[in-house]
Order: sequence, then C-alpha cells, then structure tokens
Amino acid sequence: MRKPRRLLSGDRIAVVAPASPFDRSRFDRGVTEIARLGLQPVLTDGVFDRRGYVAGEARRRADALTAVWRDPSIAAVIAARGGYGSAQLLPLLDCGDLGETPPAFIGHSDLTALLVYLTVHCGVVCFHGPMVVNLAGGDAAYDSDSFRRGLMTAAPMGELGADGVRALRPGDVRGPLLGGTLTQLAASLGTPQAFSPPAGYVLLLDEIGERPFRIDRMLTQLIAGGVLGRAAAIVCGEFPACDEPGGQLTACGVAADLLEAFPGPVLFGFPTGHTTGPALTVPLGVEVRVVGGGRPRLVVTESAVC
Repeated sequence: MRKPRRLLSGDRIAVVAPASPFDRSRFDRGVTEIARLGLQPVLTDGVFDRRGYVAGEARRRADALTAVWRDPSIAAVIAARGGYGSAQLLPLLDCGDLGETPPAFIGHSDLTALLVYLTVHCGVVCFHGPMVVNLAGGDAAYDSDSFRRGLMTAAPMGELGADGVRALRPGDVRGPLLGGTLTQLAASLGTPQAFSPPAGYVLLLDEIGERPFRIDRMLTQLIAGGVLGRAAAIVCGEFPACDEPGGQLTACGVAADLLEAFPGPVLFGFPTGHTTGPALTVPLGVEVRVVGGGRPRLVVTESAVC
C-alpha cells in the first residue's frame, strides 16, 4: 500500500465535489474549519456545479479529481459531501495519475465508491473521515483529535475505543482495515471496481437510514458474494436511523443474527462515518487489531502516513 505523506501546517488541501451538491452556508463553515486546522483549502474547478442530484457533469467531476491527484502541491483531498454520484466517476479515473506518494483522500458515505477504488484497486491508503459539510459542525460532528493523529502524525494511531461499542462476536485478530458504507459496497459487486478485499482483512461497515430488512438484504448479498467469507473481523458503525420505530427490529439485531456463526470478532456501534456524535477518522488500508472481548475496541497498529 502506498501511503500519503503526513500533513503539515500550511499544507494545501483540495476540496472536491464528486457526489451531490451541498448547502453553501454549511460548506463555507466547513472550509473555515479546514483553515482552523492549520491547512490551506483549495477549491477545485466546478466544485459549485449543479446537475440535478449530482454536482455537475461526471467528466468535469472526474477531471477535477484527476487534476488535484496530479498536482504535487496538493497534500490532501477532501470531499465536500456525499449523497450520490461518486460511482459515476470510476470509469473515468486512472490509478496511474496518483504517483508514488499520492495525496491523502478523506471522505465517507457515497465516497465509499472512491475509497474502495483507491484502496483495493489502486493500493493507496485513504481515510474514512469527515467531509467539508461535517467539518461545519465542529467538535460536535467530528473528532479533531483522531483527524490530526491519523493525517498529521507518522505513527500508529493506537487504540480507538469508544463508549457504546459492543461485541457481537468474540475474538482478537489483526488485518488491514477496508470497507465503508454498506450500500456502496453491495452496489459495487459485479462491476469492474467491485469491493474485492484480500483474505484476512478487517471489514468496516457504515450506514444510515436503511431499514432492518434492507440491512439484511445487503449483508446477505455480501455473504453470498464471498466478501464476508474473506474477512477476519467486522467493525460496524452506529447505523443511525436504521431501527424500526419502537426498536423491535434493529440494525444491531439483524447483524447479530446474520453474523452469529462468523468465526472472528464482530463489533457494533463504532463511531465513524454516519454517527450521532463526533465521528472518528479511521485509516483504510493499514493494519488494525480488533478486540471483541472484555473492552471491545479497534487498535490501529500501523502508521497511515509517511
């Protein structure tokens, strides 16, 4: 895996819009937060474009992303927001544009399509972390400590434990962390950019607003597609707004039922991506340790930057 270099104060971070349009006031507050972190935000061509439910033509979005990948003055790339549209760019991208030391790429939700492309198909370490509209919420929306530790320190992040994380299955294993939003992982199967991780990896699953039967359907698809069969451990996010009213059917319950025979540790409630509180930034493509006994936790044992 190729690693980006660690971010330094004053580094240029490109803001791209590969998916949906965004609220301008939230966007502006998020850009201000980037500057507060000591980084220099650079708005890319077409970032304010609109075309229905996506942020402009696919070719223009792909060209903007390619341009910052090729620009040696850009140390990181962060998405404006998720929504929909990132997968439209995949046929228009080329791993060869990334170079030996690619910029750090940060995002989640619909950006999972690009996270999978970069980690699994291009061999580049990325970050399951906030987007610009999340940064707008400040400390209530994202965890600035894990953002800084992951992107600005050339050392393993160490333990990323959190209150509310529970173990659905026991175990203690290590492997490279890969994954993202469940909807996008399932939708990728059968495509040239499918989520096809190596054996022994740790699967990260995130989701929001999907009813329990839909969670069941997508997990069943990943099981049938052999994706879960190659995993050594599974780390599920909080899955907010995924429970039925009244709580009789829950996303956690569905995961517990479907993964009852899974041979490794399974955690649920890890706060990254879609969360009800500050979201942790987690590197994808580096080795982690998952502990499913005693105090359930995720430990990042390898530096994500160089």
